[in-house]
Amino acid sequence: MKRLCATSMTQNGPAPAAPAALYAGSVMHQRMKPSAHRFAYEVFSLLIDLDRLQDAGRMSPLFSVGRFNLMSFHQKDHGPRTGASLRAHVDGLLTRHGVARPARVLLLGYPRILGTVFNPLAVYYAFDANEHLTGVIYEVRNTFGDIHHYVAPVDCSQITEAGLKQDQEKLFYVSPFIDMEQHYHFRLLPPGRSVRIRILETDAEGPLLSATFAGNLCPLSTSTILRLCLRIPLLTLKVLGGIHWEAFKIWRKRVPFHSRPKNAVRATQTSEDGSIVAR
Repeated sequence: MKRLCATSMTQNGPAPAAPAALYAGSVMHQRMKPSAHRFAYEVFSLLIDLDRLQDAGRMSPLFSVGRFNLMSFHQKDHGPRTGASLRAHVDGLLTRHGVARPARVLLLGYPRILGTVFNPLAVYYAFDANEHLTGVIYEVRNTFGDIHHYVAPVDCSQITEAGLKQDQEKLFYVSPFIDMEQHYHFRLLPPGRSVRIRILETDAEGPLLSATFAGNLCPLSTSTILRLCLRIPLLTLKVLGGIHWEAFKIWRKRVPFHSRPKNAVRATQTSEDGSIVAR
């Protein structure tokens, strides 16, 4: 019997205590205008504790940190993409936005499968010593090789029993079929028994696109890795292939095309401490 996702903070419980875990679920995109378009597919994500990478790398012979395996995690796939400490990168971003150094940082994103990965969105969750969420970093990338970080301190007024609610003006070019005059409305159920990310993108006339990921917690074990990789083979190719296939179908619906701005944010823009500056 398929286990249902948790629907509230109380039902969801605390973040996993393990150094790493997996969340199996589905991604859904629903475009409302100018032409309706919807798709959904199965995926799985990796949640990893940035302070316990070595421990995570010992959890299964099929999972590695920093080296090739059936499933792996590499720090150079995120942040400044130099292989430098992601924990230091996160601390720097949060400090510049007035958030105290967290006691724990968990990163949710797609793992490498047979050495390849593409993460349209990865999310860093920062917790204090009392396991309260103090900050979230939304790491967004596009298929042009650009990367951008939206750093969002957490205010207690943003947290309800339903989860975390945050808003952000769009600053980073992602899709050629959506212009830059947009606003993001983030709705999160932080990692626990389940995880949920919902992004509603709106323009001056109202909702344009809704994107969600909802998944249930699975232990990072050899049996789970094998099961997920057999059920969802070549995850990275599925993600990249899906992006381009759905873009082709949207293009065929004659949705207006918006060229990438000449001043697009580049991944090479860094601060003195090596962290990418969000702008």
